[in-house]
Amino acid sequence: MRLEGRVALVTGAGKDSRGIGHGIAVALAREGADVAVASHTLANALRVADAVQALGRRSLAVEMDVSRAESVEAGVTEVLNTFGRIDILVNNAGITRDALLVRMRAEDWDAVLDVNLKGAFLCSRAVAKVMMKQRSGSIVNITSIMGLTGNAGQANYASAKAGLVGLTKSMARELGSRGIRVNAVAPGWIETAMTDALPEPVRETMLKQIPLGRLGKAEDVAGAVVFLCGDEAGYITGQVLTVDGGLVMM
Repeated sequence: MRLEGRVALVTGAGKDSRGIGHGIAVALAREGADVAVASHTLANALRVADAVQALGRRSLAVEMDVSRAESVEAGVTEVLNTFGRIDILVNNAGITRDALLVRMRAEDWDAVLDVNLKGAFLCSRAVAKVMMKQRSGSIVNITSIMGLTGNAGQANYASAKAGLVGLTKSMARELGSRGIRVNAVAPGWIETAMTDALPEPVRETMLKQIPLGRLGKAEDVAGAVVFLCGDEAGYITGQVLTVDGGLVMM
């Protein structure tokens, strides 16, 4: 129970139990943390909060639009009113609006940057104020290997995820003196309903590019998050941990 007595806030609950947000929330709970789960859709947050409670931990479902400052501030206040503190923040909320650059609508660019990058900024700003008073805390931003390599048809998504890397390093420099560590996890290809639907030839080509020869699972990402939030990572900040089976080696 490495996280016993700590309170975590995880954004982006996801639509199914294989989602990264669900996996992170459950993994944190298994290590002893009480978990607040925030989602734009309350039903998704409630489903993940129920999974946390089933493990014997306290949980809270929060309806939150991470792209709106007033919604974030209200959500953080709700978590504080319930638990009294926040020790861990995982900025996992994200969306995609894929299109080739010349066909990408400006509103789709804005939507992805607002949720994936601005959302992490707003949540981190709100929670950092709490952690600074506590003089301790861990923030983990869920970026992507696409933010490290780029990807055709995902200029908005890759830009937002690359921005998260810069945000992570900047916050680590600003907050380190207050005992707050900030790191990022960059998942590669993770098993989801989307990858399930890929044609077999595409899936085989994808697998050939991964040295470990398999797609990742939400639990793989969650394990990295738990490590970065725990005391074992107490001297690690400003880093990006890729969880991709060796697909991207920097």
